[in-house]
Amino acid sequence: MCNELFDDRSLVDGFRAIASAGYEAVELAPFTLGRPVEDVRAAERAKIRRTAASLGLDFTGLHWLLAKTEGMHIAAIDPEARQRTLDRLKALTDLCTDLGGHVLVFGSPQQRSTPAGMTAPDGRARSIDLFRSWAVHAEQTGTTICLEALPADETDFMNTTDEVIEIVRAVDSSAVQLVLDVKSMSAEDSPIPDQIARAAPWLAYVQANDADRGGPGFGKTDFVPIFRALADVGYDGDVSVEAFEVATDVDDLARRSFEYLSRCAIDLA
Repeated sequence: MCNELFDDRSLVDGFRAIASAGYEAVELAPFTLGRPVEDVRAAERAKIRRTAASLGLDFTGLHWLLAKTEGMHIAAIDPEARQRTLDRLKALTDLCTDLGGHVLVFGSPQQRSTPAGMTAPDGRARSIDLFRSWAVHAEQTGTTICLEALPADETDFMNTTDEVIEIVRAVDSSAVQLVLDVKSMSAEDSPIPDQIARAAPWLAYVQANDADRGGPGFGKTDFVPIFRALADVGYDGDVSVEAFEVATDVDDLARRSFEYLSRCAIDLA
């Protein structure tokens, strides 16, 4: 489960709540560390990993990579801003490795939307170039960059599964794959099982939420056919709960989302 919903608590209390709800791993939002990743030293990283492990939790990786940052953009024209962005993404890749994670989910709508005064093709080309540079570091650390489709009301770049596939193919690195997010897939015209089938060759991670941005099971999205489609393409990776709207309280959301997904898995079996 993603941990930012517990950001009003200490890091360990958030981990404890996630473990108590039944989850096996954390997907970490770096801003919940409370300071830039470069300031989180090796000893503290090791302590965070040990603390999670003591609760029975691993780390799948990181997401919200550039959230709550200033002066960073993957299509930046300014060389210093570009280098600052690339350096941060490399630093996050190192953090992911130190925590024992394996995926870096790249959503960050504000830091990927076409900058004012730039054409969409130019922004796309600049972004691909930065992804290629980042991928070299990801390859060296054994981590996987997962590019994420986001709806048009959030950004104008990589809005659909097919558009993300195009970028993944253009970058052409084994370290750059894609994540499928149920909320984002629900915003497309194409049925979710069809999107899963098309994305299968590059699929490295799945984020579970309802079409209405709540937790799985809190809306009308049926996960049984989603799980069936994932099974049909041979997906055996992680499924991480990421919710944006909390209907009751976060502990209830965490528990009920886990229980719902577990029932769907049983129904599928």
